[in-house]
Amino acid sequence: MKKVGMFSVVFLALSFTLFWTVTASTVHAAQRAKEVILATTTSTQDSGLLDVLLPVFKKETGYFVKTISVGSGQAMMMGRKGEADVLLVHSPAEEKKLVDEGYFVDRKLVMHNDFIIIGPPNDPAKIKGSDTAVEAFKKIAQGGCLFYSRGDKSGTHSKELSIWKAAAINPEGQEWYRKTGSGMGATVNVASEKDGYTLADRGTYVALNKKSRLHSVILLEGEPGLLNIYHVMVVNPAKWPKVNTAGAKAFDDFMVSKTAQELIRTYGVEKFGSPLFFPDAGKDPKTLGL
Repeated sequence: MKKVGMFSVVFLALSFTLFWTVTASTVHAAQRAKEVILATTTSTQDSGLLDVLLPVFKKETGYFVKTISVGSGQAMMMGRKGEADVLLVHSPAEEKKLVDEGYFVDRKLVMHNDFIIIGPPNDPAKIKGSDTAVEAFKKIAQGGCLFYSRGDKSGTHSKELSIWKAAAINPEGQEWYRKTGSGMGATVNVASEKDGYTLADRGTYVALNKKSRLHSVILLEGEPGLLNIYHVMVVNPAKWPKVNTAGAKAFDDFMVSKTAQELIRTYGVEKFGSPLFFPDAGKDPKTLGL
């Protein structure tokens, strides 16, 4: 009888453990079904835009967004590995290449802001008044003035490197060329503290300047070639079947919806006096130089 009793106890314990294991697994699966992993750039996070968009997305769809804010290059690498469900990035040439290679689908034009060159108010390289970013970069290099690069393979870093290339200058290894290895907000803060120059997106600069009164000022802006263009795209479920495709597509559609586009259009006006981004859903990409 004792053996039978002991067997019953063990059987009940195992059954209980199995029940809770299955239950926990079911709950986790249900939670994952309502969670969307977004890999995006530091600029969308640092500017505060996501703080406005994501609560509305959750209210409309029921999906909770887990945001991973890194450079565009890192975000796209995450997508290629199936470590994210959907991306919001700003590196058009690389995005298109990866879509063509089958890593992403449903790529859509969302918005733009622009890149600016900021630096110390006394402008030791005398770049203020330059016609182009290429001309400004040449002056910075010729003057041996401090320049801070993100150095993180982000969309901003890629844009910066393209300007150095157009200027026929290789800054690698130069004493005046420093890499932060950090996101946009951190790089802007370092450049401001160290009286250096950097290439930044306007949204991040304006948001940080409002918050902490940066020492850096805008020295070059408005060049057509400095548009900073964002797309949303879904990780291809054909390559990564376990991604939350339904949630990713819901976010993809939301970003080009009238609701999101209006939030993008007005974001920053009340707080900063001007919009930080401009909505582009439905536009002909050629109008943006793409």
